[in-house]
Amino acid sequence: MSKVIIAGGGAAGMAAGIAAARRGHQVHIYEKNEKLGKKVYITGKGRCNVTNACETEDLLKGVVTNSRFLYSSFYGFTNQDMMDMLNEAGCPLKTERGGRVFPVSDKSSDVLKALTGILRRLDVEIHLNQPVAGLILKKDSQSGETVCRGIRLAGRFEKEMAADAVIVATGGLSYPSTGSTGDGYAWAKKAGHKITALSPALVPFETEGDRAGMLQGLALKNIRVSIRNGKRELYQDFGEMLFTHFGVSGPVLLSASSYCAGAIRKGPLTLIIDLKPALSREQLDQRILRDFEESKNRQFKNSLNHLLPARLIPIIIEESGIHPDKQVNEITRQERRQLAEAIKGFSLTLTGLRGYEEAIITQGGVDVKEINPATMESKLVKGLFFAGEALDLDAITGGYNLQIAWSTGWAAGMGIPGQAVTIQDGGN
Repeated sequence: MSKVIIAGGGAAGMAAGIAAARRGHQVHIYEKNEKLGKKVYITGKGRCNVTNACETEDLLKGVVTNSRFLYSSFYGFTNQDMMDMLNEAGCPLKTERGGRVFPVSDKSSDVLKALTGILRRLDVEIHLNQPVAGLILKKDSQSGETVCRGIRLAGRFEKEMAADAVIVATGGLSYPSTGSTGDGYAWAKKAGHKITALSPALVPFETEGDRAGMLQGLALKNIRVSIRNGKRELYQDFGEMLFTHFGVSGPVLLSASSYCAGAIRKGPLTLIIDLKPALSREQLDQRILRDFEESKNRQFKNSLNHLLPARLIPIIIEESGIHPDKQVNEITRQERRQLAEAIKGFSLTLTGLRGYEEAIITQGGVDVKEINPATMESKLVKGLFFAGEALDLDAITGGYNLQIAWSTGWAAGMGIPGQAVTIQDGGN
């Protein structure tokens, strides 16, 4: 039996703890917060989007950064494995739109209760309110390799805790109030690992000017967005968005932030919103003609109520270049084309991303080229493993990022050689 220490009791840390204990190891989880899974608790607006119920190949397609690295871990511990484990532990699940999986109760606390129950039945020792200060790294006298021999606990007097293996599952920088303060990055760097460029991800955009602020609170559904860097399209998708006092947010733009984080650090980007993506320009022109026919004696500014949200109308009128007081029956074909272009090409300038306080995840982290994808063990330091958001892995919204945490945590726990044990997981 080996002693395994896990630094961090979030999603990846809990999965790693269960896997390592099932391998017959003596497992200790050190968590700086007063409870496990503090970030898991707030995911999905407190409902916990556990995973996505899609096929494994589609899970991989939802990964933005380094998807090929996850092939082994996603197949080694699948989304179905995670769902089965929770169901067996007394936390029934349901699948909603887009394959998003939630507890039937809509309470993230039930997910945490189930996982904590499994850990306790496996005799995993959980140390709460106990931050880790760093790793114990030694040179092996015979091989000359660098080996991880344990951790140093934070406190007035740093205490060393020896271990045969250490799993770093400290998360990233997003939601620092939950304890994600980037500790693992510093430890990895000291161990000789490269840390790729870090950025907030799955985070709202800030925009130039006051146009978004004028529309604050307006939600748009069934729109298509395109983000461009000059003539090059960086991202395009269909879905929902929201205007805020600082810029734009909503599911389609949160996902966009992960694809555009690197580019927007170098300069502004252009967001183009197609407000009527189901209609071609010709079809939209026919729709406009029908609306105008019904409002032929009205002024232009009073003719678009059936076509657009009321708060968007003044802005689209301005974009069209048509005088708002012009009679509808006087509007020319060219002016209708200008109106259609304004509707299908409403644009804003994106100037940056919001901070880590609002980011769902962190993009960047420990370079996965230096990690064994099957076991999550460092290729540089024997006995040192990484899992979850500490690694340079991220995905779109919809349960994909939590599955990265479960699968990489499981791979790390199973990657430490040991003797498999069995346990009854049912009940609370």
